[in-house]
Amino acid sequence: MATHFRGSIVAAILVGLILSTLPISQAQAAEDTSLQLPGHGIPPKAKPHRRSGGESFPPLPLPATPLRRSERKREPAPPALVSKMAYTNVTFAVQEGKRRARTEWLNVTDDVRNLLQWTNRELGIRYRHFDSSWRSFSYDPTEIPILYLTGHEPLPTLSDDQRSKIRRYVYDGGTIFANACCGEKKFTESFRREIAAIFPKRELAPLASDHPVFSAFYDIKNVQYQQGTDKRFTNAPYIEGMNIGCRTAVFFSPIDLANGWFGQNPPPNFAPGAWIVGADARKLGSNMVTYTIACHEYGRMRAVEKVFFEKAAATRDEFVLAQVVHAGDWDPTPSGLPNLLKFMQDNTTLQTQFKREIVSLGQLDVFKHPMLYMTGQRDFKLNDAEVARLRTYLDSGGVLVADAAAGRKSFDVAFRREIKRVLPKDELGILPLEHPIYSAVFPVRQVGYTDLVKQESPNLSAPALEGVTRDGSLCVIYSRFSLGNGWEQLPYPYNRGYVDADALKLGINLFVYGMTH
Repeated sequence: MATHFRGSIVAAILVGLILSTLPISQAQAAEDTSLQLPGHGIPPKAKPHRRSGGESFPPLPLPATPLRRSERKREPAPPALVSKMAYTNVTFAVQEGKRRARTEWLNVTDDVRNLLQWTNRELGIRYRHFDSSWRSFSYDPTEIPILYLTGHEPLPTLSDDQRSKIRRYVYDGGTIFANACCGEKKFTESFRREIAAIFPKRELAPLASDHPVFSAFYDIKNVQYQQGTDKRFTNAPYIEGMNIGCRTAVFFSPIDLANGWFGQNPPPNFAPGAWIVGADARKLGSNMVTYTIACHEYGRMRAVEKVFFEKAAATRDEFVLAQVVHAGDWDPTPSGLPNLLKFMQDNTTLQTQFKREIVSLGQLDVFKHPMLYMTGQRDFKLNDAEVARLRTYLDSGGVLVADAAAGRKSFDVAFRREIKRVLPKDELGILPLEHPIYSAVFPVRQVGYTDLVKQESPNLSAPALEGVTRDGSLCVIYSRFSLGNGWEQLPYPYNRGYVDADALKLGINLFVYGMTH
């Protein structure tokens, strides 16, 4: 799966590479008529005034009360969903023989407005956008769920205060859409710089083909690209993302979507450019809007994160959860383990410490932790030293518990591949209902699954844990359906997993079984 995904986006990535090898000078950009296409840098027309002379009430002698006006009141404005950010100075350009104000951040002027009109019509919703500046933006996701950044010119270097506000906005449930207008390298480089400064410990990476954004409303397998001067081809959609928990909170397209949102074809004479064309761009945009709306409640609830209150305490002779760090987005459900520990304390006699230790496989002390927990959303690959160290750990009697966060296929494929490298002579197999793991604490014979699982497998009601057994005991326990999302007990709409109550019961069973066998 991971190899297929990497192959499917090679052409799209090449588009981004072309941007770095074909820069244009400022003089060329100024002379290039493609940058004076309709909507490029030209502010939208002013809204018409909805008033006329003579509408005021005639003067009346007090205390007389004026009669009620009979005309209809204007329908209230729809709620705001997107704010488009201004970040450069206004210059001037000649278009259609007239000198007009030109604002670089407005490339393309009506892109998000037209996208929302399209999306409102297609989804039967009603939202609007407005333009704002760094000073006027509220940084409150309950008021504006999406912050939109686009343009030809680079973003300014933000102050520490601005970066802090954006960081807090995203952690509180806000989402960032960023788009390099016409595939401009200058904007791409500046956005990568700023997002790395705002979130230094989080990765902006290509979204896998199984990411929900590619099926949130439209099922998108391929899109049409234009590279340079009318060179068109079809390939898998390419968008980059950064996650907060299981939610992708930052979307970035280094290949332009804005012209498609605006409703016009890319310029035919802008050789360095790269675009996703026409309706395909709008469908991707609509999916991004759909995904963001669906995840908004989850993002807001994740703003309050549970902590391990004994994390600073010395490790005692009690069970301490150890979680494996890896390159596959290793901590997507951070509030899950605290909930599981609390449930374990309330329902078992297992002595536990409310603490989590982060473990690197390359530096693993195989005698310190009897059990390891591993989860993730993305593809990952262990190096040879990590493979050897994990093999030694399992050969020494350790137990590895793993699950695919949100049931993501990318992690599932990667885990199966990597555990086969660790244990080449062993196979993951489905654990039968008679296995003692299903009665270690709670008797479990049937479980509930989330809506996505029920849609895809309506007859599935039995638990689907898998394992590797050695000398009569499990050394690997794995679930392709998410356990951690159920432990978090947060409403993530794209979760393929067990319902909360059954996820907690299974979690208790497998950890107690691992500790007692």
